Amino acid sequence: MKQLRSKKPLYAQIASIVKDRILHGVYPVGTNIPSEPQLEQEFQVSKVTVRNAIKELAQDGYVEKGSGKGTKVIRNTSASKLSKLKRFTEVLVEDGHQISKQLLFAENVINDEGTTANQLFGERCLRVERLYHLNGEPYIHYTHYLSSRASNIELSDLGAQSLYDLLDEQRISISKYRDEFSVCATVQAYVTAALHIEAGTPLLKRSRYAYDESDELIEYSEGYYHTERHPYVVNYDV
Repeated sequence: MKQLRSKKPLYAQIASIVKDRILHGVYPVGTNIPSEPQLEQEFQVSKVTVRNAIKELAQDGYVEKGSGKGTKVIRNTSASKLSKLKRFTEVLVEDGHQISKQLLFAENVINDEGTTANQLFGERCLRVERLYHLNGEPYIHYTHYLSSRASNIELSDLGAQSLYDLLDEQRISISKYRDEFSVCATVQAYVTAALHIEAGTPLLKRSRYAYDESDELIEYSEGYYHTERHPYVVNYDV
């Protein structure tokens, strides 16, 4: 695997990547994550680095290490700072599905006049496109637009690490979200192509606005969900 370039210590980066895989069902609850030698080989790091990564995952309650039995996943939900509601992907994983992410595009771009990104962030912003697969089938297409404050993110890290983890590394903390939902039958051709659907197929659109503690808009994103493959689900715990 390509050497990680984030500013975080290597063990913390590896822990973040493994945690992300756990949250997306790559390593289901009750199964073992790859062995220490396998992780050493994948990330091209030392035994000490891998052991520190596993130690951090154990401290956060995601895994437990058994003598001679490997390292078992014991939790696959994150602790949300903003809400007790579970993330949609966490609901899918709990139901036995597997979610995988594919980075399609990441670049600092010039925004065309009149576009939503131009109206929100001005002339330039960071644009990230991702495709989420549900059990191997393309399911959600997301385009993220981030303010110039996020321009220092190492773009090569976006393929492996969580976008919000990388924002945290830049000391950009998200404290408030606003989500808007609608149904769209007319979307960009690159979205329908990525989702392997015909033009005119109705999609659930989720528009998200993410703000920092001073109410500055940090991220605007547009997600298109192919709900014919699976409905959008929200679980409420009382």
